[in-house]
Amino acid sequence: MADTAPVTFITGAAGFVGLALVEHLLARGETVIGWDAAPLPDAAQRVLAALPGRFIALRGDAGDAAALEAALALHRPQRMVLLAAVTAAAERERRAPEGIFAVNLVAVTTALRLAAAHGVQRVLLASSGSAYGASGRLPGLLHETGTPLQPEGLYGISKVAAEAAARRLSGLLGVDLRIGRLGTCFGPWERDTGVRDTPSAPLQALRLLRAGQPVRLPRALRRDWLYVRDAAAAIAALLDAEAPTQPIYNLAAGFEWSVADWCAWLCQQPGFEGADWAIVGEGEATNIDPYADYDRASMDITALRRDTGFVPGYDLAYAGADFLDWLQRSAEPAHA
Repeated sequence: MADTAPVTFITGAAGFVGLALVEHLLARGETVIGWDAAPLPDAAQRVLAALPGRFIALRGDAGDAAALEAALALHRPQRMVLLAAVTAAAERERRAPEGIFAVNLVAVTTALRLAAAHGVQRVLLASSGSAYGASGRLPGLLHETGTPLQPEGLYGISKVAAEAAARRLSGLLGVDLRIGRLGTCFGPWERDTGVRDTPSAPLQALRLLRAGQPVRLPRALRRDWLYVRDAAAAIAALLDAEAPTQPIYNLAAGFEWSVADWCAWLCQQPGFEGADWAIVGEGEATNIDPYADYDRASMDITALRRDTGFVPGYDLAYAGADFLDWLQRSAEPAHA
C-alpha cells in the first residue's frame, strides 16, 4: 500500500453500495474508515480482511454529529464519501418522513460542516437518479444539466434538497465537492438492511428463481441497470478526478437490458434449468416490484466518461456470472 494514498472516510460503509466501494478501495491498497450504525456482515468481514488495504470499521449513526466529529478528528481523512441513505418506499414515507430527511439531508449538511472543520480535502455526495423523477418518463437520455429535476417520492425529493444544500455549503466552506447521481444498482452485498425498502428487480427475480419459485413480471422492465462493482468504480473515478468540469455527474451503466433478459439468461445457467418466468397480461398477478409504472429513461454518462475515463466493465452476462460466483463464494443466502 502506497504511503501517499489518501485516507477515505465513508458513511454508510456497511450498506449495499458502501461495501462495494470499501471493497474496491481496499483492493487498490488504500486505507478506508467505514462509518455505519449497522455491523458488517460476517461475509464482508472475511472478504475485506483478505484485501491489501487497511479497513477501520466504526459504529456510528449518520446523524450523531458529536461522534462523527470525534472520528474525523482522530483519523484525519483526506477524502469523504457520503453514502448513508434511507431509500424509502411509500409505507415509510407515511410512517416516518422525518427519518428520511434526517439521514438524506440533515446528515449531509452536518458531515460537510464537520469535513470542512477537520481538513477533509474532498467530499463526494452520492445522490440518485431518482432526482430526475417524472422526467424519466420522457424519451431521450437523462442529462445532468439539461434534464429538469422532478422527483416523485420523498427519497428523490430529499436527494435533490441534499444536492442543493451541499452545493451551497461547499461554496461557503471552501470544500471540494463532487456529486454523483447513481443509477439503479444490483449485485453483491445487496440485502435487507432496514433502510432500503425495495430490493432491485434483478435481485427480486434472482431470489425467486434460485428458490425454485416462479417469476411474474408486469412488463420486461428495461433499464440501465448498474452492477454495483461498476457503481463503486464510477464513484472512485469521480473521487479521483483532479479537475471535474461540472458539479454533478451521472454514475450509470451507459447501456440497457431488461429483467426479462436477466431471467432468460439465468434459465441457461446450471441450477436454474426449467425455471419458470413470464411477463403476464394486464390485470394478472405479479410478484416483482418494479418501483414505478414506467421504465425510467437511461442516464447519460458522456461527462463521466470524458472527465474520468470511466468505462463500465459489466454487461448482463458478465455481471450475472460474477454475481452467481459471489453468492456461492460468500455463502450469502438468497433471502438475506
